[in-house]
Amino acid sequence: MSNAYPEIYLVRHGQTEWSLSGQHTGRTDIPLTAAGEAAARTLAGRLHGLVFSAVWSSPSQRASKTCVLAGFGDTRVIKDDLAEWDYGTYEGITTKAILAERPGWQLFRDGCPGGESTGDVGARADRIIHAIRDANDRVLIFSSSHFLRVLTARWLGLPPEGGALFVLDTASISVLGYEHDLTEPVVRRWNQT
Repeated sequence: MSNAYPEIYLVRHGQTEWSLSGQHTGRTDIPLTAAGEAAARTLAGRLHGLVFSAVWSSPSQRASKTCVLAGFGDTRVIKDDLAEWDYGTYEGITTKAILAERPGWQLFRDGCPGGESTGDVGARADRIIHAIRDANDRVLIFSSSHFLRVLTARWLGLPPEGGALFVLDTASISVLGYEHDLTEPVVRRWNQT
């Protein structure tokens, strides 16, 4: 479906050892697996022919390398606000292990001790949305799952906790945009792999 309004393409990085194992990977800068690199290369064909006024990447090597392998490394701008959630003491730990020690814990509600709250991540997402709206053109963003989920919630006018309603696979493409005019932000496509 074609649209006259700007679209924002969100790309989750390719697979890493920790995304495969389910370990929370915030600020630990681990590389893509061979499968993650292969999936990142397929993004070039999936994004072929699209022109972007801006290409932004998280500072993590997993997002930046995905951007390069997708064919957009020459035009990328690193934006610190696109970094994944700072998981603090939960860095490198699976949700299952956290729940064994803290029953009922939910990332999007409770945040992380020694790391960021949902509101902290939401504030970063709001700054990115402001930059997107200033660009007023097609933008391509490479980042990580939980941050992109909060960004999507904020795009739709939901509280940051609304990110819990979305799921993203590695090397997926999602598209945000508008419906009838610039006052109606929507999800146009989601989690395409």
